Amino acid sequence: MMHLSRRFALIGGAAALSGLGRAAHAATVPTIRIGTLENGTVNWEIQTIIRAGFDKANGFSLVPMILAGNPATQVAMQGGEVDTIVSDWLWVAQQRARGTDFTFLPYSTAVGGLMVRGDSPVRTLADLKGRKIGIAGGPVDKSWLILRAWSREKLGQDLAEITEQVFGAPPMIMNAAETGEVDAAINFWHFQAKMQARGMREVMSVDDAARDLGLDPSTPLLGYVLRESWIAQNPDLASGLARASRAAKDLLAQDDAAWLEIRPLMNAADDAEFEALKAGFRAGIPSGGSVSTASAEQMFKTMATLGGAELTGGIETLPQGLFWSPES
Repeated sequence: MMHLSRRFALIGGAAALSGLGRAAHAATVPTIRIGTLENGTVNWEIQTIIRAGFDKANGFSLVPMILAGNPATQVAMQGGEVDTIVSDWLWVAQQRARGTDFTFLPYSTAVGGLMVRGDSPVRTLADLKGRKIGIAGGPVDKSWLILRAWSREKLGQDLAEITEQVFGAPPMIMNAAETGEVDAAINFWHFQAKMQARGMREVMSVDDAARDLGLDPSTPLLGYVLRESWIAQNPDLASGLARASRAAKDLLAQDDAAWLEIRPLMNAADDAEFEALKAGFRAGIPSGGSVSTASAEQMFKTMATLGGAELTGGIETLPQGLFWSPES
């Protein structure tokens, strides 16, 4: 009995040492801190990466840091409190022009469109003359600028001059459209998905408007913001983040069951909203590969013509090195 007890004690001790070894190994796994919003759609990808273990498979632990709003995420990135955030490349370009070494890894091409109630008489942008449009994102919202550019070129009229605009937060704009307070609405893609699920109709998508203008709608507007110095110091981590992001996108593009895991994060009121949000996210998945700087520059110039310095922050062209990919 004594020998048997000693044998179990040795086995138990070995197991404990093995457990300590695993814990020590886990503690040495480098982390990537990502600043995000509590209810942001970026969390859908973040949680998919974590739940599926795509971060660990690529040699790091992804650690979300919940912040109060988009300005807070940008401040955290500027202050080095996080390693990455998701933002638009125009903001990254402005920061880069001011001397930071920020660069952009594509995250999403998702954009919205112009929506009306199902019973609205509005069928084309020309029908909006004299009507009221609700716009999320402010006067230099990129979707609004592209639709304005389309109207100027194709109709010979600027939507800003022939309509009345109401600017507000996405939920307010959605409610104003549903109640008829505004005749049409331009909203962020995930609110547009909810509006469609509730019976509203798209008059024109920003993708279609961009394509008609000769722009490339596959140009991603949103991406992970990284520092070139951080990439240089952590090349494996940077490449690992890119691979983990792509793996999560591929999973969400193909596997409906993966969406059930993150449905509680999506705030979908019903199955119709859930399906609309899922479809909208999938439609915004970039094809992969490097961003065409020529296409981005063309889109920048189109928006800058109407948005001016308020949009561009005073830059006249996109700085070199703005876009990064693991292959570059």
